[in-house]
Amino acid sequence: MDMNLQKYVSFVKTVEYGSFTKAAEVLNYSQSGISRMIADLEREWQVTLLERGKGGVRLTSDGMTLMPYAKSLVDEYEKLQMRVDELNGLQSGLIRIGVFSSVATHWLPNILAVFGKQYPNIEYELLLGDYAEIEQWIADGRIDFGFLRLPTDKGFDCIELERDQQMVVLPVDHPLAGAEVFPVEALNDYPFIMLEKGIKAEITNIFLRNHMTPKPKYTIFDDYAAMAMVEKGLGISILPKLILQRVSYRIVTKPLNVEAYRTIGIAMKNRQELSLAAKRFLEYMDYRSQSLQPDI
Repeated sequence: MDMNLQKYVSFVKTVEYGSFTKAAEVLNYSQSGISRMIADLEREWQVTLLERGKGGVRLTSDGMTLMPYAKSLVDEYEKLQMRVDELNGLQSGLIRIGVFSSVATHWLPNILAVFGKQYPNIEYELLLGDYAEIEQWIADGRIDFGFLRLPTDKGFDCIELERDQQMVVLPVDHPLAGAEVFPVEALNDYPFIMLEKGIKAEITNIFLRNHMTPKPKYTIFDDYAAMAMVEKGLGISILPKLILQRVSYRIVTKPLNVEAYRTIGIAMKNRQELSLAAKRFLEYMDYRSQSLQPDI
């Protein structure tokens, strides 16, 4: 990238993110490097562009005047770079993704279909696992990034995608099948089917936050087996809404009368060290989560 263009990008991104630190993270520069490039611009243009303070940075009046022109130039460069990538940079590539079952079933096929239309020659390696396995694959460098419940406990770079509501799953003839919401205090009034994998901690937290102790009658390892058991009237369970899409079991789902959800996102060791193909995929996910989230 031309040095002057680097300076314009640094200026625009610093204003957009409100700090040298954040702009440096996004652009993969040092904070001092970003600050120096903007200082160079100010010297060349003989104006002060930014006011520096403890709360971050903000545009001066001269900065406000010049910002639209710098942003227009940077936007056009990004459009040019996208076209160059399409012609040369992304004719091939491999993206390695860790994914858990409900995302693999209900989100990923549509995501790959849409992204694949833009980049048809990208190949994918998909590893299916639970939260702990995916975190370890990221830490070991086995995958580029993974879909996970956030927050993680390993200090990964993360992108939040959606909050997935936890739902109570009931037999169709359950006494509360017609209720608008399921009272959390009634969870211990009926035989409970506990899912014994990553989701267990999420369910346990619902009980603990409401000063209750889970008392499972059945403990099981498979989402769909839990639904089948509920259908047969063996008990009730709690499952994320995403898992419950397009199921054929005769069951009823109800929201709790308290807030209960899991946050789904993407985690990686260092976004700046990813391949071009992986970075483009994450840019698409960023855009999708901000603009198209209801369609995921």
